[in-house]
Amino acid sequence: MKKIVSIVSVILLLCQICLGQFSARPITLESIWIFGEYYPDYPSEFRWMQDDKYYSVLEVGQGIGKYSVENERRVDEVLDFTSLDQSVLAAKDIASYDFSPSESYVLLKSDIESIYRRSSKEYCFVVSGDNQQLLPIHPGHKITNASFSPNENNLAFVFENNLYLTDLRSGKEIQITFDGKQNEVINGLTDWVYEEEFAFVDAFRWSPNGRYLAFYRFDETHVNEFNIPIYEDLYPQLNTFKYPKAGEDNSFVSIHIYDLQNQKTTTVDIGSETDQYIPRIKWTWDNELALMRMNRLQNQLDVLLADPKTGDSWNLLREVSDTYIREATDDKWYFLENGDMIWMSEKDGFNHLYRLDSNSSKLKPITSGSFDVDELVGIDELNDRIYYLSTEDSPLERHLYCISLKGKKKRKLTTAPGMHEIEASSSFRYFVDLYSTTTQLPITELKNNEGETIKVLENNQRLSKKMDRLDLAQPEFYSFSTPDGVDLNGWMIKPTDFDANRKYPVLMFVYGGPGDQKVVNSWGHGRSQDYMWFQMLAQQGYIVSCIDNRGTGGRGRDFRAITYGQLGKYETYDQIEAAKYLQKQSYVDPDRIGIWGWSYGGYMTSLCMSKGRGVFKAGIAVAPVTNWRFYDTIYTERYLKRPQDNPKGYDNNSPINFAKDLQGAYLLIHGTGDDNVHVQNSMEWVNALIKANKQFEMFFYPNRRHGITGGITRFHLYQKMTDFLLNNL
Repeated sequence: MKKIVSIVSVILLLCQICLGQFSARPITLESIWIFGEYYPDYPSEFRWMQDDKYYSVLEVGQGIGKYSVENERRVDEVLDFTSLDQSVLAAKDIASYDFSPSESYVLLKSDIESIYRRSSKEYCFVVSGDNQQLLPIHPGHKITNASFSPNENNLAFVFENNLYLTDLRSGKEIQITFDGKQNEVINGLTDWVYEEEFAFVDAFRWSPNGRYLAFYRFDETHVNEFNIPIYEDLYPQLNTFKYPKAGEDNSFVSIHIYDLQNQKTTTVDIGSETDQYIPRIKWTWDNELALMRMNRLQNQLDVLLADPKTGDSWNLLREVSDTYIREATDDKWYFLENGDMIWMSEKDGFNHLYRLDSNSSKLKPITSGSFDVDELVGIDELNDRIYYLSTEDSPLERHLYCISLKGKKKRKLTTAPGMHEIEASSSFRYFVDLYSTTTQLPITELKNNEGETIKVLENNQRLSKKMDRLDLAQPEFYSFSTPDGVDLNGWMIKPTDFDANRKYPVLMFVYGGPGDQKVVNSWGHGRSQDYMWFQMLAQQGYIVSCIDNRGTGGRGRDFRAITYGQLGKYETYDQIEAAKYLQKQSYVDPDRIGIWGWSYGGYMTSLCMSKGRGVFKAGIAVAPVTNWRFYDTIYTERYLKRPQDNPKGYDNNSPINFAKDLQGAYLLIHGTGDDNVHVQNSMEWVNALIKANKQFEMFFYPNRRHGITGGITRFHLYQKMTDFLLNNL
C-alpha cells in the first residue's frame, strides 16, 4: 500500500512539474495586437477642480463625477449627461470636456475627428452649471480649438480657418477674421509644419483680463503643395495640403490682437524679417503679449513684449547658440506676477532654469549641475516653490524636485525608482504621479506636495497577474565604450531559458533621433506593445537590444548636438559599433545580427544596412526618411541648416545615396497616406535600389498614415515583420 501511495505521489509530482512548465503562456501577436491584452490601465480622464480638494472624472455615457481627494469617494455629480437634450447631444457621444475658469460652464466635445497628429475637429456644446442649459457652439458644424475667456464671457474657436467668438450670455456669435481659406490662409490654427514640429495647434491666447485675443495668421499661399492619393473610390482622390520641404518657402506668419471692447484688430510688430518663426506666444500678468521669435536656422531666439493697444514691441531677452536652440516648448518660460520671467536654457551645457530680473534684465541661475531639467511642472509663487523633473539621479530616470525661486532649499520629492510623469493640482497641494520601471508596471498615485502618497489610483494588479503567467525576461541595462571613447547606454532582453554556452541571434531596435531616448528605466521603455513583441521574440530564442547613440537626450547639450550639420554620421557609427560589441559577446551568434526601426529609426536602419559592411544580416525599415531633402523645414533645418547652406550634410548620410552598399536581407514598409514622412521617400529609395540591382522586400499599406493603424493593420504589420525575421535572422 505504501508503495502504491509512493507511486501516486511521484505521478502527482510529475504532473505538477509538467503543469508548472506549461503554465507560462506563450505571447502571441493576436494577444498583443488584436485582443490588446497587455495595455496597462490608467485612471479615467479626470480634471483637477478649482478647489483641488476635488477632481472630476468623465464617466462615459453617464456624466461627470466629482470625487474627494482625501477619502476617495464620489461626492457629487458635476453634470448628468442623460439630463441634457438627447435630440441635440447623445450622452454616449461625449468624448471629452473642459471647465471654464470658475467652473460655471462645461465645454462638451463629441464625435471628435482627427485632422493631423495633434489637431482635431468636433461638435462642441457649452452647459451652464446653474441651469444645465445646453448651448450648441456654431450649431451643426465641427469646430476646432474651443477655449473659454478668463472672465467667462466668451468662447473662442476656429471654423474653416477663421476665428470666431460666442458670447456665452446671449449666445450671439461674432466672426473675427474673414480671409481664412483652405491651403491659403489660416487664422487661430497652426499650419502643418508648426503643428508637427512646434507641437501645438491652438494658435490664439486670451489675455488675463479677457479683453484681448491674440492670434496667429498663417499665409501659406506661396508654400508648395503635396498630394497624397487616397485609394478608396473608382478614381483615387487627392489629399492636397501645404508642406514646406527643407530649403523651400514657409508660411508668412503674423501675430494679431483683437480688442473685444472696440472690436478692432491690431498687428503686432515682430520685425521686418518674414522668413522666421514665432514658436510661442503668452500673456503676462500685466496684459502684455510676450512672443518667442526665432530665426529660420533656429540658432537665435528673442523674447519680445508687445503693447496690445498699439502692437509696438521691444526685446526682453536674446539667446544664441553655436548649433541650435533646444525646442521651444510651453514650459520654456513662465512670467511671475512681479514681471520677472523664469527661463529654461542649456547655455551652460545642460538644460537649467534661470530667473530674468525685470528691472536689471540680468539672468540668474536657479538650478545648476551636470544634469538636465527635463520639464517645468509648475510654479507656486505663494509658497516660493518651483517644481520640475530632472535627470539628476540618472539620465535613465526622471524625478520630481522642488526649489525656491532663488535657487535654495532644493528637495527631491519622488523616491521610487523609474521614470515619473507628474500632473499638479491648481494650488500645487497635490500631484498625480505616474511612474514605472523595467520590472514594475505603471503605478498612478495621488501625492501631496511633500511627496507623501495619499492613495494609489491605479496599480495595474490585473495586468500584473497576467504578466506573472507569461514568464517574462527581465531587461538588463548595460553600457560599452566605442573605439573613440564614448560611453553608450543600452538594454537587453535575453530568452528566459538563456544559456551562456549557446549562441543567440540578436535584433537591435533603434530610433536614435535628436533628443530622443529609448534606454530608460520604465515599463516597456515607453513602448508597451513593442516591448511585448520583443518578449515574444525572446521566447522564440532571440536576444533583443537597444542602444542610445550620440544625438539622443538626457545627457546634456554636447552629447545631443554633436550631430549638428551631419545627421546620421555619429548615430550610424555608434549603432554599427554597438553591433560589433555584441558580436564579441560569447553568447551571441556574430553572423546573425539584425536591426529595425520606425521613422528616424527606419532611416537609421537603412543607413546601417548600407554603411555597416555586412555587420547586419537583416533589417526592417518602417516609414523611413531616405533623403533629408524630402522632409520638412523646421525639423530638418534645425539640425542640418538649409540644403543651400549645407548640401554635403544632406547628401553624405542620406540612404538614397548609398543604395549600392546595401547588404543583407532588407524589408521596407510604408503607409501610402503618410503625411509626415511621405511615401515619396520609399519610392525614390526603391528606384535607387533597383538601379543598384539590389534585391529586397517591400510592403505598402494603402491610405495608412505614419502610425500605420486601423482595424487589424498593426497585427498584419507585426506578422509581416515577425515572419521576415524568422526567415532571415
